[in-house]
Amino acid sequence: MIKKVELLAPAGSRSKLNTAFHFGADACYVAGTKFGLRAYADNFDSDALKSAVEFAHTLNKKVYVTVNIFPKNDDFPALKEYFVFLNSIGVDALIMTDAGAISLCKSVAPDMEIHLSTQANTTNGYTAKFWAEQGIKRVVLARETTIDDIKRTKDIVGDSLELEVFVHGAMCISYSGRCLLSNYLSTRDSNRGECVQACRWEYKMTEASREGEPLTMIEDDKGTYVMNSKDMNMLLYLDKLISAGVSSFKIEGRMKSEYYVASTVTAYRRALDGYYKTGIYSPSESLIEELEKTSHRRYTTGFYFGARDTVCLDTSKPESDWLFIAEVKGYDESKKCIILEQRGRFKKGDVLEVLSPDENYLKKIVVDEVFDEDGNVIDDCKFVQQILYLKSDVVLHNHDVLRMKRKDL
Repeated sequence: MIKKVELLAPAGSRSKLNTAFHFGADACYVAGTKFGLRAYADNFDSDALKSAVEFAHTLNKKVYVTVNIFPKNDDFPALKEYFVFLNSIGVDALIMTDAGAISLCKSVAPDMEIHLSTQANTTNGYTAKFWAEQGIKRVVLARETTIDDIKRTKDIVGDSLELEVFVHGAMCISYSGRCLLSNYLSTRDSNRGECVQACRWEYKMTEASREGEPLTMIEDDKGTYVMNSKDMNMLLYLDKLISAGVSSFKIEGRMKSEYYVASTVTAYRRALDGYYKTGIYSPSESLIEELEKTSHRRYTTGFYFGARDTVCLDTSKPESDWLFIAEVKGYDESKKCIILEQRGRFKKGDVLEVLSPDENYLKKIVVDEVFDEDGNVIDDCKFVQQILYLKSDVVLHNHDVLRMKRKDL
């Protein structure tokens, strides 16, 4: 019997959490307004965290909270209060890095489950076993870990520790995230949630004695991406990770859109469910193509199959052939209309594609009649977040997504 693994999705806001669960995520990882490594995501205040946890538990799903900054001495009084609060609202686990913060958490919330963040750079079974002996329930392995490393680590830790790995999304050019580029170039501390992603900037290099003569390296007409990493995509190899002993598959992207969450969760959920049902792992072409419909850099399998000379370098910017057109808010039976919140421009005659967890997945809808909330006919829909009514017999549900292929291709 195939062991079922957790599908863990990013949620930088309540809307993204709702989307992730709607499309089949088993758990979401989120952050409060402090002590997480994504200071520029919307994140969750105390009331929002409590509400999110309660909502997840009604669905028999889980919420993990990231508390993975590298804290300074002055942070610990507030951390203590935060741990007590998170324990009181029933958070399922904390994702942490710092040994001192972990020790404090265990002293004030001894029953709280703790997962060790990838920031801790765990690359071997002996380190993983050490953390298990400290009461850690799960380790998020470093992205530099190979499948063979994972197998050997699982052999060492056995059932004493769960292993979690990233399977999709952006990769930090630094060793699992400990980077000072942002600090140096912008004074924003990447290890305290303020990374400006300086590794993604466009650079040209000039030799000191040849000013005005930029050197050509890996370059396109936009500049040189000397530190630009490809995005990870392990959709074709989930069975190998399961066999290696992985318990949770993690998708990167707390700062990405609801559309990204919907698309990536769809692909991985459907691929896993097909495996559980048939015992044969063979993702369909439509699922492989699904991951091409979100904005991304060129894909790589990272270090899972060993070091690759060009694994990190990419000359591209994130792009996609598809546009996020609308998030569905429901269906009006009396009007036979899909209720939607617009995200991208579309017009009468356009063909929209459905992204849904049910049988409506990949259905096409030709735009014919669209009305605003006052009943006015709209032929050119161009106002973001406007609530619209799209005439259609296709019954869609809250959090479904509509998208459209770019016309300029």
